[in-house]
Amino acid sequence: MSKLEYIELKVGTVFTKNEDPSPYKVLEYAFIRMQQRKPVVQLKIKNLLTGKNLNYTAHQNENFEAAEIEMAGAVFIYENKGSYWFHEAGNPKNRFSLSEDTVGDIKKFLKQNTPAKAFKYGDKIINIELPIKMEFKVAEAPPAVKGNTAQGGTKQVTLETGAVINVPLFINPDDVIRVNTETGEYVERAEKN
Repeated sequence: MSKLEYIELKVGTVFTKNEDPSPYKVLEYAFIRMQQRKPVVQLKIKNLLTGKNLNYTAHQNENFEAAEIEMAGAVFIYENKGSYWFHEAGNPKNRFSLSEDTVGDIKKFLKQNTPAKAFKYGDKIINIELPIKMEFKVAEAPPAVKGNTAQGGTKQVTLETGAVINVPLFINPDDVIRVNTETGEYVERAEKN
């Protein structure tokens, strides 16, 4: 493992800290320098073993190391009683399951045959990551209500996976839309066939 300085903990970096063996992924990064104090880095990090997000302040006297994480392709199969089943990309016989806590918020965007990236730490799969933009069919959408839409109105719709997101008023049931799976926000309407 290679050593990292606290200012090298940029977004997307996977690392271990001090004596803690858990791997963390940096989600947000802010370098802060206050008068007459040593500079620090404010981070939002995700524990890849537990799936929990936390705020963390990194100081220059701390020890960080790059975590050795392998990435492999995976495909979502189904969910059963809180277990989310995947198989290795290209090898449907090699299956594995992850708990609801490990899968985290992305569970609302999982649909059958969704490709994903599996993070392997040692010999254990510890996390799953979906493509950033995915297409979903709108299952339920209330009708648009006329009114003051000079600022662009929004409404809540339910996707085919059961996720509820805010979209512009012109989205109707059976439309196919693109969603950012990291933020859970509407991106655009997919082209109609």
